[in-house]
Amino acid sequence: MLNRLLLFVNISSPRNLNRINNFKDLNLVRQIFTSITLNHGEYEWQDPKSVDEVVNVTVVLKDGSKQQIKGKVGDNLLYLAHRYEIPMEGACEASLACTTCHVYVNTVHTLPEADEKEEDLLDMAPFLKENSRLGCQIILSKELEGLEVELPKATRNFYVDGHTPKPH
Repeated sequence: MLNRLLLFVNISSPRNLNRINNFKDLNLVRQIFTSITLNHGEYEWQDPKSVDEVVNVTVVLKDGSKQQIKGKVGDNLLYLAHRYEIPMEGACEASLACTTCHVYVNTVHTLPEADEKEEDLLDMAPFLKENSRLGCQIILSKELEGLEVELPKATRNFYVDGHTPKPH
């Protein structure tokens, strides 16, 4: 019972300090267990572990130039674009609350259907097309090898135009 006793003692008094010293024989040590610390978005900043994980993606920038990037299976297209410093804003940091990562999918790859929330957000995106998708909702897989996406002429950012979140 005594080893479960929690003591709150005013140690300014010599009498109380003596009481604390008498409890030294009790095993009052508690162990703390922790887990490994990961930074926010750390997965997207890691290189593929094998050639089998590599997914090649082409991004057509606003000026029409093409940039080849290499992602890995499981990467989020928005974070991959940030890794290669492609100007895809992503103001909401992939929380599905804005349209600043709006892209056009130019290839005939089969993407999973956009859910209702993504479709509702895309309705607010300027320059909407049939092949519009949100980059934060495109998760790379081997089936998306050779994917080509194009950035629209402009996006609507209700936060601050041009804001691109920095990795934590």
